[in-house]
Formats: sequence, C-alpha cells, structure tokens
Amino acid sequence: MPPRNDARGPADAAHDLLWARDVRDSVRCAGVLLAVLLLLDWGTDRLSLWRGTLWVALALLLFVVLCPARVRAGADWLSVRRLLRERRVRTDLLVSVRCLDGVSQRLVLRDTFGGRVEIDPEVLVRNPPLWFRLEAGARKAAAGGTLLCGATALGRIARRVDREAAHAVFKVSGLE
Repeated sequence: MPPRNDARGPADAAHDLLWARDVRDSVRCAGVLLAVLLLLDWGTDRLSLWRGTLWVALALLLFVVLCPARVRAGADWLSVRRLLRERRVRTDLLVSVRCLDGVSQRLVLRDTFGGRVEIDPEVLVRNPPLWFRLEAGARKAAAGGTLLCGATALGRIARRVDREAAHAVFKVSGLE
C-alpha cells in the first residue's frame, strides 16, 4: 500500500517525538501559575472577576511563550507549525542555514522560494530521523549549488547528533 498523502505531506514524514510531552509541560506550567495566583488571591480575599481575568490572561500568555513549535520533515521539505501559522522550506533548495546564538539557540533555514523557518537545534539532536531528512535535503542543495552558506552550522549539528547517538549507545550497553 503506498503512503497516504494529505495536506501536510506524506504519512512517512518524520516528526518531533517529544512534542506532545512538551505541550503537556507547557499546559502544566501555565496551569500551576494560574492555580497559585488564584489561590493566593482567594486566601487573601482579594479575588475578583477583574483579577481572575488578569491571572487567566497571564497564564495564557505563559502558555503561548512556552508552547513548542511542531517540526515535521519529509523528502525534501521541513515544516514548523506554531499556534497560528505553519512555515515550510524546501530542503533540497536551501540557500542558507544560519545558527543564531542568544538566550536560546535558533537555526534559520532559507530556501530559493523565500521560505524561512526557525527551529531549535535541540529538536534535531533529540530526533535523528528529522535530522537525517534535513541533512539529505541539504546535501542535495549543496550538490545543486544552491546552498551558499551553512556548512559550518550543519557540521556542528551533525557532530552533536553523532555525539548524542554514541552516548545513547554507551548508556544502553552499560559502558557509560
């Protein structure tokens, strides 16, 4: 039976295996904050409709900030879906791959059609199937001459993926 195609891509697409857990953790953090704020206000008899609405809005804001992007990759494409929008790039037509350092490290991918996505490199490190799809597409882009910059960033991630895979093998085999 051939793989099923839908609006998001083929059924054999790789995705972030820990995404659902990360969403649950975001909901828990926002819920705990809301509960603590409501309990504090209730305990001091300062809870009102206005303050309750403010605490709910603050908890929703925390959820929006913490909610992880859903990353999927297939043959020659990678998509990142946030709460309201999905962005997609063609990995076989990448123009640049840049690593942005700061409070949180981000990997910025751009393709020849103007598509741009930002992802956390940790998602690629903890999900080798996603990394392998991206790497295969980037190799095609480099061979086709469209990938102008990004070999250093991709090499750094490749070393991290290899290091984590070796560490997992040693851990499972008891050689850690």
